[in-house]
Amino acid sequence: MSVSRVELWSGRALLVALMAFTILPFISIFTTALHPSGTVPSGLEWPAEPQWSNFVEAFKVANMTTLLASSAFIVLAVVPVSLVISTMAGFAIGLLRIRGANVLLFLFVFGLTLPFPGIIIPIYFLERAIGIYNTRLAIVLPLIALYMPFAVFWMRAHFVNMPSEISEAARVDGATTWGLFWRIHVPLARAPLASLGILMSIWTWNQFLLALVLVEDPTQRTMAGALGAFQGHYATDIPLLCAGTILILLPTLVLFVLFQRQIITALLQGSIKG
Repeated sequence: MSVSRVELWSGRALLVALMAFTILPFISIFTTALHPSGTVPSGLEWPAEPQWSNFVEAFKVANMTTLLASSAFIVLAVVPVSLVISTMAGFAIGLLRIRGANVLLFLFVFGLTLPFPGIIIPIYFLERAIGIYNTRLAIVLPLIALYMPFAVFWMRAHFVNMPSEISEAARVDGATTWGLFWRIHVPLARAPLASLGILMSIWTWNQFLLALVLVEDPTQRTMAGALGAFQGHYATDIPLLCAGTILILLPTLVLFVLFQRQIITALLQGSIKG
C-alpha cells in the first residue's frame, strides 16, 4: 500500500513540530544560562556577552564533584542488583515455568499499576523506623524494589520467546538448571540486559522525588535530587539555576546519545514481543 504525498509531508511536518516542541525548552535553558548572573532573560534571547563562567560557578556552588560521586554510587548499587534479581526471576517465570508462575507474573504486572507518589509516604515512615532515613540506602533499596515489576516483565518477555530446543539440547548434554541459566541463556540475553541496564541507569541518575523526600543531606542524593536544594538557595538567580540544570542533565544526554541505537532497538523489540 503506497503512501500519498500529502500523508508523507504531513507526517514529516508532525515530526518536525514534535522535535521543535522537545528541543526548544533545552535551547531556552541554554541561552538563559549564558546571561549575566542575577538577570531575568526573556525567551530565546542570545546574550551580547555570553557568560560561560556561569557553568563553572554553578559547578562550584552545587558541589558537583560530590554529587557526581554520590550519583555514581547509587547507580552502581541499584543497577547490578536489579539486573541480577530481575534476570533470575524472568528466567524462572518465562522459561522454567515454575509453579505459580502466572500468579507471580500477575503480581509483578500489578506492581506496574501502583502510583509512585502514593507509596512514597509509607516508604518514608518505614525508613525512619528501621534507621536508614537520610542515607543513600534510603534511595537504593526502594529503587531496587520499584524497578522489579518492569525489569522482571522485560526479562520475562525475552526468556518466554526463546526456542525450547535450546534448553532441550542443553539438558541432553547434562546441563543443570544453573548451568542452563548461567552458561546458555545469560549470554543469549546480553542485548536485553544491556538495554535494561542503560534504561535503569538513566532513571536512577534522574531520580528526583525519592532523593528529595527520603534524604535531607544534598550530598547524599542523586544529582537530580540535589537540584531541589540548589533551586531553594538560588531560585532568584535564573541564569545560575539554568546552568546547574544543564550540568545535571548533561551526563544523561551523553549516555542517551552514545547508546540511543541500543535503547531504541530494545524498546522496539519489547513492543513486538510484549
